[in-house]
Amino acid sequence: MVKNRTVDWALAEYMAFGSLLKEGIHIRLSGQDVERGTFSHRHHVLHDQNVDKRTCIPMNHLWPNQAPYTVCNSSLSEYGVLGFELGFAMASPNALVLWEAQFGDFHNTAQCIIDQFICPGQAKWVRQNGIVLLLPHGMEGMGPEHSSARPERFLQMCNDDPDVFPKLDDFDVRQLYECNWIVVNCSTPANFFHVLRRQILLPFRKPLIIFTPKSLLRHPEARSSFDDMLPGTHFLRVIPDSGPAAQNPEQVKRVLFCTGKVYYDLTRERKARQMEADVAITRVEQLSPFPFDLLQREAQKYPAAELVWCQEEHKNQGYYDYVKPRLRTTINRAKPVWYAGREPAAAPATGNKKTHLTELQRLLDMAFNLDAFKDLA
Repeated sequence: MVKNRTVDWALAEYMAFGSLLKEGIHIRLSGQDVERGTFSHRHHVLHDQNVDKRTCIPMNHLWPNQAPYTVCNSSLSEYGVLGFELGFAMASPNALVLWEAQFGDFHNTAQCIIDQFICPGQAKWVRQNGIVLLLPHGMEGMGPEHSSARPERFLQMCNDDPDVFPKLDDFDVRQLYECNWIVVNCSTPANFFHVLRRQILLPFRKPLIIFTPKSLLRHPEARSSFDDMLPGTHFLRVIPDSGPAAQNPEQVKRVLFCTGKVYYDLTRERKARQMEADVAITRVEQLSPFPFDLLQREAQKYPAAELVWCQEEHKNQGYYDYVKPRLRTTINRAKPVWYAGREPAAAPATGNKKTHLTELQRLLDMAFNLDAFKDLA
């Protein structure tokens, strides 16, 4: 990868941490199995195979006079550990403090810490906190206990108004300052790199919720160039389509808005159906605060296109209930915002792999059937 000047997720994280350590910023990462990484992708602690309990953390030996890097596996108590890390971040506002759930689903046993302290902390006590929650998320046929970080819960607790189009002066930074927390779902390693760095380099502190990938950790298309991480580059709240659809936007029939891993399913299906000129795919990387300004630009770019929100989660879960009213406000309610995704369900995911694949193909068929909503308009 380095020879080709590309990075995957693990290397992007390593480079974000390493660059911050060089700048004198202490980084602390804890959670279940974080030293290796739940998906064997991180390997931040090396173990001597001949001497018991003899370890090395290479990231503590990158630069002279660098800041320390603390990485530690935690006990199996999400409630206790997240509470401790929240306190650590409160006491050390100039350190980047991250807690990673083994799977995003497991934050539910720390729900009281999230509901009582992280979400409303500044509103209750006028104290800012910059803790980062890394929550592995994605529908990959792994069953209802290992699929969903419940993004709908975090988005439902965001304090922005879905029915008011905001003033756009100094918009992106002012939004961050006024929100109660930041919710992102990155689709590229470079954006993950930038959002980690932005979190601690902002002149104020807000909790950051990141829905992190599982299969994308090794996906051959989920790579970023060094050029996307050089000085002058930054976190992209929205990633527009850059293919044939963007070259001739007046002819585009549908715009699919999405976030996270499903983007790669959509691009693969679009290519197979040879619909690159008919369907544009826009990635919403920062869900909250909602990027009203950039999505308004995207909607205006494709004047004749249907607008569809596509997600792999079930309809009563995921992002749809959060995105739909805000996207409608963005376009001044000029046209509908349709839905392509799984049907409503009580559980986050099926436990049957064949059913999972059938559901995935069904949502892809709906996303690319240009007549799917004709009788509903």
